[in-house]
Amino acid sequence: EPEPAPAPAPEQDEDEAGGALATQLLRLEQEQNQLLRELPPLGDPVTHIYRPLDYAWEPHSRFVRRYCRSPKRVLFLGMNPGPFGMAQTGVPFGEVWHVREWLQISGEVQRPHPEHPKRLVLGLSCGRTEVS
Repeated sequence: EPEPAPAPAPEQDEDEAGGALATQLLRLEQEQNQLLRELPPLGDPVTHIYRPLDYAWEPHSRFVRRYCRSPKRVLFLGMNPGPFGMAQTGVPFGEVWHVREWLQISGEVQRPHPEHPKRLVLGLSCGRTEVS
């Protein structure tokens, strides 16, 4: 099974890329994502692993560049990406309608490989709502 291509590097222009903090965060995410890719396969009963930072990098990086431009006092206690949240958008806690309409995030979302036939990734055009 071919490894997915690594996500593109964040732009170097700090104004366009959302500032130095966003650029640094995106680089750290890419480094952590690479380390996760190097873990051994989980095996049965796990048959599918979705990696939204690979296939939904474009909207994810737009979110980071727009909303992570300055230090904030934030504590993430947990994250349930869900099949109709971050799995569709690449945005943490990213229910599709809110990402697209309220946060005004756009971008191409590709299909994960392999894709579970009951958990299709439709990206920002997904009509389902994440209820968690």
